[in-house]
Amino acid sequence: MSITVVGSIAYDTVKTPFGERERMLGGAAVHFALAASFFEPVRVVGPVGDDFAEADLQMLRDRGIDTSDIERLAGKTFFWRGEYGWDLNSRETLDTQLGVFEGFQPKLSVQSRASDVLFLANIQPELQLGVREQLPGARFVALDSMNLWIDIARDALVQAIELCDCVILNDAELRQLTARPSLVSAAREVLSWKPAGEERPGPSVIVAKQGEYGATLITRKSFFSLPAFPLETVIDPTGAGDTFAGGLIGYVAAHPHHELSDELLRRAMAHATALASFNVEEFGTERVARLTAAEIATRVQELREMTHFSDAPMPTRK
Repeated sequence: MSITVVGSIAYDTVKTPFGERERMLGGAAVHFALAASFFEPVRVVGPVGDDFAEADLQMLRDRGIDTSDIERLAGKTFFWRGEYGWDLNSRETLDTQLGVFEGFQPKLSVQSRASDVLFLANIQPELQLGVREQLPGARFVALDSMNLWIDIARDALVQAIELCDCVILNDAELRQLTARPSLVSAAREVLSWKPAGEERPGPSVIVAKQGEYGATLITRKSFFSLPAFPLETVIDPTGAGDTFAGGLIGYVAAHPHHELSDELLRRAMAHATALASFNVEEFGTERVARLTAAEIATRVQELREMTHFSDAPMPTRK
């Protein structure tokens, strides 16, 4: 099995109450790939500028990530500067320089088009549609997006969602997308969508990211929720959502399609939650880049223990 991710590769400058980093490696495709690479081979599709360090490409390769479809172009790599206050759920964007990402037209090699799992990271919905059409045989396709595209390109985003199996958004974005008042009703709405005139079933898995409160999984038959892993110190949440997606999709990709069940998806949620918790412990990719599979397994076990309770009859008043 293999995974192709299409999305941004960036340099981020981030300030939080706990410190600051200048031009650290980031971008949705990078955070996703680092997490997913624990489970399956990953191919990254995206552009970088002539200022992109070879050492950063080598770090990805050292993790077994295929960088063949990372296109180096004349110009600057996508750059983002942001600052977090004590409420790490919100941030202020101070500067965004699209650089070579502004004219991004995904170019997928034969190998990337042959992947059976595809993750469409947060890019323009029209580009997501174009990439999806290049992988008609993918057995599992997931998509992320944001409020900007819901505002200015909702029709194209809905079309892209209808061609996916899994939609990963935060809870506010799901409500905005559907104009539904609650998370559950919004998810049920998206699960009812399917492409017009086609036999494809449309999305069957909705994952709502809820920041420090965890994440929720909703399918046509079940509902499952996990809290975020409790941490004493959170340094930098940048990339946590993409790391979560990488853990989720990577775990799914590591299993045959016929095994895709609610139980497997719940285990995928646990691994995604564990990986995201490591991401926020340090700046950018610093923690996940040196993470081990044993550390992930230990944290998943801790998460299982803290969310487990035994069945017992309800005491009744006498």
